[in-house]
Amino acid sequence: MSESSHDPKILIETSGLGKAYGKVQALNDLSISVPPGAVGLLGPNGAGKTTLLKLLLGLLIPTTGKATIVGQDPRTRHGRLTIREHVGYMPEGDCLLPETTGVELVSMLGRLTGMKAEDAMTRTHEVLDYCQLEEARYRPVTGFSTGMKQRLKLAQALVHDPQILLLDEPTNGLDPKGRRQMLELVADLAQNHGKNVLLCTHLLPDVERTCEHVIVLQNGNVKLADSVAALTQADGDRYRLSVPRGADAFCEALPNAGVILESREQDRCLIRLPGEGQSADVLFQIAHQSGACLESLEPAKSSLEDVFLSAIQAEGEEVSP
Repeated sequence: MSESSHDPKILIETSGLGKAYGKVQALNDLSISVPPGAVGLLGPNGAGKTTLLKLLLGLLIPTTGKATIVGQDPRTRHGRLTIREHVGYMPEGDCLLPETTGVELVSMLGRLTGMKAEDAMTRTHEVLDYCQLEEARYRPVTGFSTGMKQRLKLAQALVHDPQILLLDEPTNGLDPKGRRQMLELVADLAQNHGKNVLLCTHLLPDVERTCEHVIVLQNGNVKLADSVAALTQADGDRYRLSVPRGADAFCEALPNAGVILESREQDRCLIRLPGEGQSADVLFQIAHQSGACLESLEPAKSSLEDVFLSAIQAEGEEVSP
């Protein structure tokens, strides 16, 4: 895709993209379109997420197909140089130069994106402040904690004020406090600073907290791609109920009416109606006949975890919790 034909509503697009390492197929005929906003690239370890990021950056050459990011082809020199100006990359691995200070590292990487030295230094101080590294900026990176190193990697990805951020496992190795700080920064960048974010992770809560859309990969293939709202929308034939009185009798009466009790925790029940579009009035009838008190009823939404597990277990493969 040439820059002139680039659709601003699609920041990243792949067509038949494949990458093999010898006999191992890391990506297989991948065709996706990534919209603006915060998008979670989700999948088990080894799903092909990092390979996709490196193909988008031109760090790897695809075996088949092509990819574009901000309208640029990373297979070309011109494309890679333009991508460097408009895309910020936070790698998963610890790739920091240990003897440099935070200021030296971030300003140097800013200059590598094409910034003038003075502009890079000014911007470096701004992003180090933003990433909560004010007091550590002149310390050697070798003395940084894991959380500080992760925030420093985010700072270098931000230094040139990129249009898109590619974040590869940004909460990797962090304790609960550090993880919360990182997710707050990512959410703030997407929601309040207008950054487009592709968040590569195997952690569902990270995506739920920060992203509007999700793409799930498994074994190099796309399992699903949609907005989080659409994937977790209310399912018309499933309901969550509160039955504060007579719950036992109510639940015992459900099978005779063809209603499926999916789960129960004391007086809270999750049920499925027997037919598509059937009225929930049958539940009030069951409650009346069984002498139960039906206090509340609301359509049940699928959690992102339900959707994720359903997608990656479709082929009967085991998934780690």
